[in-house]
Amino acid sequence: MKPHTRIAAVLAALVLACAGTAAAQSWPAKPIRMIVTFPPGGSTDLVARAIAPKMAEKLGQQVLVENRPGAGGNIGMDLVAKAAPDGYTVGIGAAGALAVNVSLYPAMPFAPEKDLAPVSMVAMIPFVLVGGPTLAAKDLRETIALARAQPGKLSMGHGGNGTAMHLSGELLKMLAKLDIAAIPYKGSGPAAADTLGGQLQMAVVDVPSSLANIRAGKLKALAVTTPRRITALPDVPTFAESGVAGYDSTGWFGLVTTAGVSGEIIARLNAALVETLAAPEVRERVIAAGAEPLTGSPQEFAAMIRSETQKWAQVVKVSGAKAQ
Repeated sequence: MKPHTRIAAVLAALVLACAGTAAAQSWPAKPIRMIVTFPPGGSTDLVARAIAPKMAEKLGQQVLVENRPGAGGNIGMDLVAKAAPDGYTVGIGAAGALAVNVSLYPAMPFAPEKDLAPVSMVAMIPFVLVGGPTLAAKDLRETIALARAQPGKLSMGHGGNGTAMHLSGELLKMLAKLDIAAIPYKGSGPAAADTLGGQLQMAVVDVPSSLANIRAGKLKALAVTTPRRITALPDVPTFAESGVAGYDSTGWFGLVTTAGVSGEIIARLNAALVETLAAPEVRERVIAAGAEPLTGSPQEFAAMIRSETQKWAQVVKVSGAKAQ
């Protein structure tokens, strides 16, 4: 390369770098879409709506929550993956779309590791196995005995193929060696409603979608999926306490954006989220939604996604779980 050509190339690179820095500094110049991969009313939606106003305050622009449920989170995350890499589209994704579906679905509309950029964890969340009025068992031990006596007769709803609720149910079936029909729904709310209405015998759901009906005695809380009992349901045993040794399935979700978004913008999103979840009034709303706030760096979140991808790939393989 001739000297004057080399100089021109260097100058061009500097101009592009300066332009990119200037764009990041002026960002955001318009509202940001926050895609939620579940319907309104569940924990993910409630948490998104708790953090959006404070993040908007930190960023100086509106953060507009948009629910795009379906396909275990793939529909919403695909919108984020295919958005312009300018930081104006972010997504609240759960374990399903970010770590599980690559093993569960024969074909994916996007590649999580390649097409999405992690920003931060948002929260960890427990799930609960609830029984409805058509379940002739009062606790998990009796439910397991009933399922073994009537293989294939019981039905268990969950919040969508590939979600942590789905795999929580599959983990129970695998460890307890049960034949139970798994029925996917577009979120916890519909699954809990059909369990309450008697269309299902039971469902793995998030706590907020079922807590009022549990406390009213309309749904039976059979067990929580976490290693320890939870504050919201202190009298409900864990799966391990109910005889399912080695059971542990904690849900989580985090904030991602489109691959190719500049590091400066990702850093600003991360800082705004961390500051938002440190605010006492936001933390209270997140906890009330049945979740535990948990943030970190983009690198830490990326490492967690990789680890969870490997863990659930094994569960999918052993259980034979498939997307329907």
